[in-house]
Amino acid sequence: MQGVGILTTLFVFIVGAGVLTVVVLFVIDASQSKDAVRHNFPVLGRFRNLFTRLGEFFRQYFFALDREEMPFNRAERDWIYKSAQGKNNTLPFGSTRNLSIVGTPIFINTAFPRLDEEASDPPPIEFGPYTPNPYSVSSLVNISGMSFGALSKPAVQALSRGAALAGCYMNTGEGGLSPYHLEGGCDIVFQIGTAKYGCRKDGGELDEEKLAAIAAYPQVKMIEVKLAQGAKPGKGGLLPGVKVTEEIAAIRGIPEGKPSVSPNRHPEIDNIEELLDFLERVRGVTNLPTGFKTVLGAYGWLDELCDAIERRGVESAPDFITLDGGDGGTGAAPMSLMDNVGLPLKQALPMLTDILERRGLRNRIRVIASGKLATPADVAWAYCAGADAVNVARGFMFSIGCIQAMRCNTNTCPTGVTTHKKHLQGGLDPAIKSVRAASYVDKMRKDVGMIAHSCGAAHARNLKRHHVRIQQADGSSVPLDELLEKREPKKPYENENR
Repeated sequence: MQGVGILTTLFVFIVGAGVLTVVVLFVIDASQSKDAVRHNFPVLGRFRNLFTRLGEFFRQYFFALDREEMPFNRAERDWIYKSAQGKNNTLPFGSTRNLSIVGTPIFINTAFPRLDEEASDPPPIEFGPYTPNPYSVSSLVNISGMSFGALSKPAVQALSRGAALAGCYMNTGEGGLSPYHLEGGCDIVFQIGTAKYGCRKDGGELDEEKLAAIAAYPQVKMIEVKLAQGAKPGKGGLLPGVKVTEEIAAIRGIPEGKPSVSPNRHPEIDNIEELLDFLERVRGVTNLPTGFKTVLGAYGWLDELCDAIERRGVESAPDFITLDGGDGGTGAAPMSLMDNVGLPLKQALPMLTDILERRGLRNRIRVIASGKLATPADVAWAYCAGADAVNVARGFMFSIGCIQAMRCNTNTCPTGVTTHKKHLQGGLDPAIKSVRAASYVDKMRKDVGMIAHSCGAAHARNLKRHHVRIQQADGSSVPLDELLEKREPKKPYENENR
């Protein structure tokens, strides 16, 4: 009987506390005027915000079909998860992809595909033939720029180790060179962002001594000067203050706890001549192949770049151009830029390679494709369009555990990939995840090679534009080479408001 009395008292207390809480919330909601829904529907109105926040999770798990979600659907994510875990990737019954959507690439199989024993490994591509330290890249896929800061410590460790296991390079992103990039032993491409994190003076200018010290690491193979990024062309990097820890602040050379906001562009680079001057300056300090990353919108400046290279000499050319598409990703960007600015890679990549080919610089300037290339078909298309190498970011994030929770900018990533909260990083074991990153690369190579062999090519770097057709609105498809010939612009254009 005494136990029943205690339980009754506890029940009455809980009910009373609940009623009191509801009354307090009712008074608070009814008396405030900032939120009309909560004012007009006290307490109940609070569920609207809750359901809004939970909506994306319910859609992902219960309502969205396999091919519906953006930016990556469930079918794409599942392929990456299974590949990273070394699981069987075969599927039953038939494709769930709608092949009639305009723009869908359809690879053209040959009547007599390559036998496995007739296939060959893709040959390496050399970068920087006029530098003292040219760099050869063999891997079909490499890790795109994701900085320590945007990514967590264990995520960078896992990717660094995974890149070493897979034999691909890792781009540092604009956040500087951390010990965690180096510890895995992989090849490194050091990115110089507009804020020059890791190689900046107090005023933000380039510090050549710091840059030379970075280039002295034997793992650092190339330097990439970032002009623009696909998710936010015209806007510098953004790292919320909550993610600027003491360690990240020290590596970047900025105050702890304050937002890390990079300039819209390099102050030293305001025209083609200054771009080539800066690239030559960096190349002279580092003795390494040096190129730049950008996004195409206006493209007349590319002809101006080629004109300037002709005047200066072919050795003055950038050793590579990393082309990001307007469909690229990031940890934080304004929606107005992410949704509306910058040409998608499927438009921009053929445009860039055509201009370089027309100007006789295609063999001098290597082209690295980047921007939502996370599956074998994406990568195979990029090689058909003319890429020399491919960088992947979000695919590697999935391989080490990302679930597309869309929390990259909040420091609350539930899988530890993009958060600096220790308790959330606990499930990301670099030793395990590095193997998964390497397995993802291996499966990508095999499946891209499989597409190439089906088309009759010996390897992916032999894929050409006639190997893929693009679906049209009338239900037909057109070979990529013919489609681009029809769409050849009459003349380049450029902004005239400078």
